[in-house]
Amino acid sequence: MTSAFIHPLSDVQSKWIGDRSRIWQFVVILPEARIGEDCNICSHCFIENDVSVGDRVTLKCGVQLWDGMVVEDDVFIGPNVTFSNDRFPRSRNRDARLEKTFIESGASIGAGAVVLPGVRIGRNAMVGAGAVVVRDVEQETVVAGNPARVISKIKPGLET
Repeated sequence: MTSAFIHPLSDVQSKWIGDRSRIWQFVVILPEARIGEDCNICSHCFIENDVSVGDRVTLKCGVQLWDGMVVEDDVFIGPNVTFSNDRFPRSRNRDARLEKTFIESGASIGAGAVVLPGVRIGRNAMVGAGAVVVRDVEQETVVAGNPARVISKIKPGLET
């Protein structure tokens, strides 16, 4: 038994919810998803089966995590950030090649950003609001824009 808070208006099918995590109303978490400890998953989020979420992760409202996503510890994902896992989506394509997306420890992704399939966002990186991330983001780097471009490096001591 977990000490997680699960709002009665959520649909949490997974048995792997870490202690002290909070899951708010209208969240759907499928059976094979794994959620770490001390997470805050805000309303209207959806988490598919082949998803791993680390400890102390915040998912703001309207985030969907699709099969193949790995979100490490201490990550912040802002409201309405959009991920995808198929570069060439077609309706009813049973041969789709889904790509893994990695968000490394301490990374932050601003509201409304779009992250394409197969991207790795490095440790303590920061993605600006509304950015469209089409390639990997190095650790301790700030990116913004469409397509996302390097704005600066994180100064020592500001990392999480």
